[in-house]
Amino acid sequence: MSKLSLLDLGFFIAESVASPKHVAGLLICKRPPKAPAGFVRSLYREFLTCTDVQPPFNRVIHFSLKAMPHWRAAPSVDLNQHIFFHKLDKDANDREALYALVARLHTPMLDRSRPLWEMHVIDGLSDGRFALYQKVHHAYADGVTMARWTAENLATSADQLQLTPVWSQKLGGRSQQYTAFTQALWRSTWKEVAGNSRRFLGIGRLAAMLLLESVKLTKNAIALPFVSSAKTPLTGQVTPGRQFASASISMERVTDIRQRTRSTLNHVALTCLDGALRRYLEDQGVHLRRPITIQMPVNLRKEGEKSSGNKIGIIQVELSAPTDDPYIRLRNIGYSLRNVRTMVDSVAPEAIESYTIITGLVAQIAELLKLSDKMPPMGNTLVSNVPGPSEHLFIKGARMEEMHPISTLPPSNLLNITLFSYAGNLYFGLIATDELPNLQRLADYVGVAFTELEHAVRQTQA
Repeated sequence: MSKLSLLDLGFFIAESVASPKHVAGLLICKRPPKAPAGFVRSLYREFLTCTDVQPPFNRVIHFSLKAMPHWRAAPSVDLNQHIFFHKLDKDANDREALYALVARLHTPMLDRSRPLWEMHVIDGLSDGRFALYQKVHHAYADGVTMARWTAENLATSADQLQLTPVWSQKLGGRSQQYTAFTQALWRSTWKEVAGNSRRFLGIGRLAAMLLLESVKLTKNAIALPFVSSAKTPLTGQVTPGRQFASASISMERVTDIRQRTRSTLNHVALTCLDGALRRYLEDQGVHLRRPITIQMPVNLRKEGEKSSGNKIGIIQVELSAPTDDPYIRLRNIGYSLRNVRTMVDSVAPEAIESYTIITGLVAQIAELLKLSDKMPPMGNTLVSNVPGPSEHLFIKGARMEEMHPISTLPPSNLLNITLFSYAGNLYFGLIATDELPNLQRLADYVGVAFTELEHAVRQTQA
């Protein structure tokens, strides 16, 4: 039996048919040279032989009136209920068809009566490609952890042909578990007292910062939640049905901008998103006079920590004030993010976690009561950044060419954007309800905004 953290439990409480709480990845691969026609189906069949299912992929959630919800090991795991094969039609096997299939696969909740994960092998893509779509419940892992698990089960060269799927890995070895256990025995009391002290002191400090922000004595420390009054298509009551779109920019181009402007990847990426979102909203007849506010997850793990589950906080960050100059937009966002980083580093992680739970609970209650269309949202959208491998990875000799993140929708947000860097490219994964109009147009605007930023930086430095 394994306890759930409060944050992990929150994903089950918040989950509904309209708003399932799983995260996923779409891996697009190129068949090995001279691979037989049945290569992908053979890969699917080999997955079914990997029956050594390790935690957390063998765990089911158990609810009881006598105890707190907890994980239990399933007596057995039938891989036929978790691994599936699809083949696209020859006349509908382009990227649009793939994304439509992925959106349908991402829509339903995972069955809580069995372990909460699925793998879908998708054959028939054009140009000899195939895809793997894998999803897990958010209570199993956050995006950073899932990306690490995915990378660890793939090979680093084409000649490494051993198949080690993520569910067969021993995640978090015995030594780590033993260390945690022994530490808990003799330090549990101290950790509880010290942790609560840090939590209360941190909450007090954070509350003071928010108070100063509310009376405009500070600026850009952290944006206030639930203050956005503008009605946009990006927010409202989350409904069933999903759509997926993506964009990508070469890291070479991103690095060039970073070096020219002494910016970070986040600065550049959020500048592109700010410009793309504003152009998209203007298409819908919405002209914002205030900065766009995003919800931004922050990693609360210590350096080198590789625990499973979720250890993240979510804070609100203002992007740039309205401007037609992408270079000024970049500078504004850099200033905002630097101040937010300073604020986060000055507050105990326990306080950020508590703040996340409290604000998330308010938003979740509004969604459960179907008030999200009437209440101001926490922010205009959620944007997260998950680092990935810098070199290409392989599976049974097939090179993984693209790796797209697909997340879940927070309360009152009809759009979630995840950034993922992999093998020389920065990918923007956009998941939204199917009520949001023209999602692919928003993805296309990301590339347009980046090109505009390149031109603006070069003109400024000319």
